[in-house]
Amino acid sequence: MGQPESVLILGGTGQAGAGAAALLREWHPALPLTIAGRDLDRAQRVADELGTATATTIDLRRGDLGLPADRDHSAVVAALWDDHLHGLRYAQHRGLPYLSVSSGLTDIAPEVVVGAQRADAAPILVASHYCAGAVVLAALHSARRFDRIDSIRIGAVLDETDTGGPAGIADLQRFSTATSAGLVRRDGVFTWVDGPDAQTEVRSTDGTGLPGRSIAILDVPSLALATDAPDVRFDFAVGESAGRRRGGPASFEVRIDLEGTDRGGAPISTSRYLVHPAGQRPLTATGIALGVERLLGLRGEAVAPGIHTPEALIDPAYAVERMAQTGAALIGAPGAG
Repeated sequence: MGQPESVLILGGTGQAGAGAAALLREWHPALPLTIAGRDLDRAQRVADELGTATATTIDLRRGDLGLPADRDHSAVVAALWDDHLHGLRYAQHRGLPYLSVSSGLTDIAPEVVVGAQRADAAPILVASHYCAGAVVLAALHSARRFDRIDSIRIGAVLDETDTGGPAGIADLQRFSTATSAGLVRRDGVFTWVDGPDAQTEVRSTDGTGLPGRSIAILDVPSLALATDAPDVRFDFAVGESAGRRRGGPASFEVRIDLEGTDRGGAPISTSRYLVHPAGQRPLTATGIALGVERLLGLRGEAVAPGIHTPEALIDPAYAVERMAQTGAALIGAPGAG
């Protein structure tokens, strides 16, 4: 295939956007990138560090994003909350693949409706999962030993100093305002839980328990429908991570517990942690970069127009390999059988 036009990264100066741009530059050195933000000097600094990149300002209140009419792009990445959906409209009107990471389970309806109304326009990758789908892909990689999965339980610890900057904090506040209930799949039924039923303890890699709760997150339906597991739950705790308790930087920790049967029908279970010593940024950046790579056809066949999720497009084994290259690891949970 020919060299694509530039990938437009809205919020390219933020942690997630800049991190994804750096990985795309590493994986595909000739891929043009456009770092878009409100502060041109900051965008230019990110672009200069990348090389083969340009910087621009955007205005998310405008349908044309404040960009010149003759500017061509190959894809649009919304690495920030685009409350007017102008980035999505910009992509749809130009037939460009689009990826978003900040809508969350509670705010994806407009993206889904736009995708349905213009189903033949271009692919939309809804990647508002935890770390842009990285956890879902790691869980599916761990599930490869199973013939049947009966239960999936995810327990994530987000260090209170690793919330992703102002945009990340705003996203967390918006999600908590939308609903305090969690979404689980219980006995095959998607169910909202609140109060004591939603509360739980999330254990860090060093055994420390943190107060947590079930949350409404896209990882639950993605994992449930990808595996047909009748029981799926995602618990979330904010507090001091194991890395910081050891005197180092905030670490990333997500426990993945699976129960089911092997191909011979015998009961099996696994308990593993997806960890990264540098916090959540490298995993979120990897999730975004994997999505862009796939949408552009830089790996795999062309993606058809319509609504997509990370697990529908990205090979879990390949994703885990890419995560490991950034320093992530899947390790056994202490004390697990």
